[in-house]
Amino acid sequence: MPLLSLDTVSLRYTSAGTPAVDGLSLAVEPGEVIALLGPSGCGKTTTLRLVAGFERPDTGTVTLEGRVLAGPSAFVPPEQRSVGMVFQDYALFPHLSVLDNVTFGLGALPRADAQARARSMLKLFGLEGFESRMPHALSGGQQQRVALARALAPGPRVLLLDEPFSSLDSALRVSTRGEVRRVLKSLGATVMLVTHDQGEAMAFADRLVVMRAGKVEQVGTPEAVYSTPRTAFVAYFLGGTNLLPGVGFGNGARTMLGILPVVGHAKGNVLLSLRPESLRLVPDTDTVAVGGALRAEVLTREFQGPSAEYTVACGGMELTVRGAPELPLGPGARARLEVVGRAVVLEDKPD
Repeated sequence: MPLLSLDTVSLRYTSAGTPAVDGLSLAVEPGEVIALLGPSGCGKTTTLRLVAGFERPDTGTVTLEGRVLAGPSAFVPPEQRSVGMVFQDYALFPHLSVLDNVTFGLGALPRADAQARARSMLKLFGLEGFESRMPHALSGGQQQRVALARALAPGPRVLLLDEPFSSLDSALRVSTRGEVRRVLKSLGATVMLVTHDQGEAMAFADRLVVMRAGKVEQVGTPEAVYSTPRTAFVAYFLGGTNLLPGVGFGNGARTMLGILPVVGHAKGNVLLSLRPESLRLVPDTDTVAVGGALRAEVLTREFQGPSAEYTVACGGMELTVRGAPELPLGPGARARLEVVGRAVVLEDKPD
């Protein structure tokens, strides 16, 4: 049985406006880390606020461990939900020490027990010796861990994280999210993370919930959503893609790039997603294409560190190819284009 359930939840901020969340249904299992992922305005933070109790749905129900938190005839206020939340700016109390920040939500415990609980949480996050520090004397990563310790200290059944790594620099973001995930998993915490960073979501979450215009577009493990996107929107948002119309015949499809192998089954007119890393560029010094490869011209090259992204013209189309940065291919270079991966049949209909 899911720990947390949202059943056809909808919310409009104005009666004449479009829904911020539109008929959203989602089930979260105990100890699961899920990421709500999507562009700005897709409803992911509103979904978090509905679970926290900061917003009340117009329709639908929010249920935690069989208890209706919000519904047609029920609404439990935030402080009674056993839901913790870490905001994007951490929202630490600037006039309180680290220890006092973490004990703030433990008022029901005797002071000695509250401090012992707070110290144990700080130890988990590697913050021993920081108890007397004030928030302004901490780094961004340390402030974030104090905020997490404060949210987890009361033992919430669900922890909500709203863009928790966005204010950190890129190197610190990677190391911090790995450490935070390790601690959360060691505690068996159930977590909902909101982010617009695809790499962060795939690295941090057990499951992705890709949202668009207040609706759930696709749910699945990071590997499944990336390798088998259902729609062009998901394919584009999660890593970029090339869209190709084709005619399917079982495990293949005829396209302008020739016959492509496909994931699953293709029949009739189809729209295919072909990831940029499923194409390979080879410098072309021959006057004719060899080995069945296609001729292409490099239009742009964007260096990305461990890889480079190329835009090429081939067969009357512009395609994106992700390859080795050391390839001697700049704008205007001739190249051979080879298909080295499989295409995915999308639910979208070809034009």
